[in-house]
Amino acid sequence: MKNGIVYVLGALLLAIGAVWGLQGVGVLTGSPMTGQKLWFGIGLLAVIAGAGLIAYGVRRTRADKAK
Repeated sequence: MKNGIVYVLGALLLAIGAVWGLQGVGVLTGSPMTGQKLWFGIGLLAVIAGAGLIAYGVRRTRADKAK
């Protein structure tokens, strides 16, 4: 159950970070964040954190199955 929560939080953080990053670069328009380098940086950090959470969940799942 805990691994599922980690996966969901990681995927959510990854998706939100991707949107923020794309807005920061100017690919997604219609927001005050469009074209702001700060939001690209925040989005990039969120994507990295989300991917890290997913990787952590995968490692925990494999460790649980090995027991």
